[in-house]
Amino acid sequence: MLRIRLRRVGAKKQPSYRIVVADSRAPRDGRVLETIGHYNPLTDPPTISIDEDRLEFWRARGAQCSDALSQVLATYRRLKAEEAVSEEVTTPEQAVADESDGAAGTESDIEAEVDEKTETSDAEQTAAEAQGSSAEDNTD
Repeated sequence: MLRIRLRRVGAKKQPSYRIVVADSRAPRDGRVLETIGHYNPLTDPPTISIDEDRLEFWRARGAQCSDALSQVLATYRRLKAEEAVSEEVTTPEQAVADESDGAAGTESDIEAEVDEKTETSDAEQTAAEAQGSSAEDNTD
């Protein structure tokens, strides 16, 4: 029977694991059929990389996951779900932040700003002219 399990690699007191497909009778670090990923428990959060297509390929052919690998896969799925949620949450916020930053806009945005400034200066000139003419009227 085939097993999908962890194969220990790394230095003493610094474990790192490869996720491998092997015969169930083979020793832990013995002959493997295929390496489909790796797992590093020392990082925070743990680094887990799995070729999911190959995992499903071997599971379809009857390979069973070891108990330890089942726990690693549960952690992998939880971390993957958390990443998806965090991407969904930050994306709209980032879009709003990008709009409010006033970073380089499109040409129409720039033209609209120039038009607003021109209209404001025209209004100020008209108001100044009106005050100037009313001041001249008061001198009479």
